[in-house]
Amino acid sequence: MLVDANLEAHELYRMNDASAVVLVTQANGDAVIRGLAPQLKALADTYGAKGVEFRLLNSSLKDSREAILSEASSVGYAVPVLLDPNQLIGESLGVTRSAEAYVINPKTWTIAYRGPVSGVAGALEALAAGRAAPAATGPLGAPIAFPSRGAGAKLTYVKDVAPILEKNCVGCHQEGGIGPMKLTSYEMVKGFSPMIREVIRTDRMPPYNADPHVSKFSDTKNLTPAEIKTLVHWVEAGAPRGEGADPLAGTRHTAAEWPLGKPDLILNIPAYKVPASGIVDYQRPFTENPLTQGKWIRATTVKPGDRQAVHHVLTGWMKDVPKAGETASETRWRGSVGGYAVGAESNVFSGEVGTYLPAGGAVGYQMHYTPYGKETVDNTQIGVYFREDMPKYIMRGVVVIDPTITIAPNTKRHKEMAYVEFPNDALLYSAFPHAHYRAYSSDLWLQTPDGKKKLLLTLPRYDFNWQRSYTFAEPIKIPAGSRLIANYVYDNSKANPSNPDPTIKVTWGEQSHEEMLFTSLSFRWLDETAAKQVDSDARFAQTRLIGMMDDNIDGKLQKAELKGQMGNMIAMAFPKIDKNGDGGLDRMELAAAQSMLPNRRRQQSDGPNENTPLGN
Repeated sequence: MLVDANLEAHELYRMNDASAVVLVTQANGDAVIRGLAPQLKALADTYGAKGVEFRLLNSSLKDSREAILSEASSVGYAVPVLLDPNQLIGESLGVTRSAEAYVINPKTWTIAYRGPVSGVAGALEALAAGRAAPAATGPLGAPIAFPSRGAGAKLTYVKDVAPILEKNCVGCHQEGGIGPMKLTSYEMVKGFSPMIREVIRTDRMPPYNADPHVSKFSDTKNLTPAEIKTLVHWVEAGAPRGEGADPLAGTRHTAAEWPLGKPDLILNIPAYKVPASGIVDYQRPFTENPLTQGKWIRATTVKPGDRQAVHHVLTGWMKDVPKAGETASETRWRGSVGGYAVGAESNVFSGEVGTYLPAGGAVGYQMHYTPYGKETVDNTQIGVYFREDMPKYIMRGVVVIDPTITIAPNTKRHKEMAYVEFPNDALLYSAFPHAHYRAYSSDLWLQTPDGKKKLLLTLPRYDFNWQRSYTFAEPIKIPAGSRLIANYVYDNSKANPSNPDPTIKVTWGEQSHEEMLFTSLSFRWLDETAAKQVDSDARFAQTRLIGMMDDNIDGKLQKAELKGQMGNMIAMAFPKIDKNGDGGLDRMELAAAQSMLPNRRRQQSDGPNENTPLGN
């Protein structure tokens, strides 16, 4: 997987239905490739209509993403420029110069032609006809240096590779860890070395999908460029062991039952028998809260009883214990006691921030189970860690959400957007994007009251199997009146290997074969302390509905923006609600609209809220 200069992901396997894939090497400042820009555009226009995919490939260590963006704009490149900052793709292709073309046959994933751009048309015609590509002559561009090419010959497991695995991989790939195999000896690592090379080159491991070009994160799992190249080059050199004792085999590696140590409180979620197949409705059990006095939470860890079956766990404290036969409805929740989604880790608050668990009442749970072919009984637990004192500040949560999303069948790149507006100054600590199988990418932008926008987080490729919170290295100031805007791109086509059915229209829904747009934000108000709290939910009330459907981000809802069940109900009363007749519903008019909605469960009408911080 490579991202382009606009931070959009590109994967060859999603192009397997293309007639051909054409890669042309590019380097900033090279006169040859610059001069070929009109010819490349003509080729892309002509053969793109015949199902051929065109990309430029930049493997130059001299060129930054920003510089490549500027070059692409000034020269007028009509196709995406892929970034190859670690040079692994360029090395594999044997790239030496700019302006060299590669025609790839997706049926065999072999190179049908390599040479100057002047030969691309002939190569494509030959490939379509089942003939060998003819030779061609033409200019090639400036040399591109690959200083690490051949470096694997000097690398060994003992000296170079084991320390990287110990630091970044063994925590999951050990006895009792979440990883499917144990990387705790040379023999194991060498046996899995081809897979290690594959998952690193395709950016599937480590499972941290925030692009490193945007923002810095305190919980990053990304390997450094040097670590990536060391591992890949070592595998390509034959995975040599080297002299000396095995650094990993010398210590027994076993995952801790509780990674943060023994919890102060363990909540045992009622056991549930998950069937071998079928769709399991959300379960909403509860346990009575054993605390006799309230405590401040500094961290929580959810320990799934069966990781294969547990898709997510959401929690919320309730003032009253549900009566016999009642479920722990989310409408009664008043604050989270931790949460989990596939791939997530412990929730740990910084030293000055915490959340409060009152005494008594009950803790409700929203459990999403996914059958996997074998009946199992889940006994999930939550470990809660308390502070000794009251924190200075209280952590709050809000969700960017759009329960009106609709994705047409056989659509490769469907875009949806929603936002939340902050009426007061705040500090943003983390973001947790969430969608389902058809999600392709997600990002988060800050739009300040002056209209300026800044990209805070981007996941060029969303991975449903690895969901987590992304914690900023430094909290981000959110000025009053700002909007946090979440964009999602969905792939409801056959090119998406995770797609359950590309032929159907997809709408919002709880189950994984349906879809969501859901980004949970953790923040604190700058005018709030733990000792002097505000009504956080009320601050968002006036703009919550607008942010779900305001596609043009003008602070109003036009009739064309109203969709889904909620939008249809508002549309029916649009003339009555639009008091000033300007064709748009503002926050005051929408307050009246909301009062006209039927008295439904909040979870159905507004979707999940800040008491359900992880979504589905």
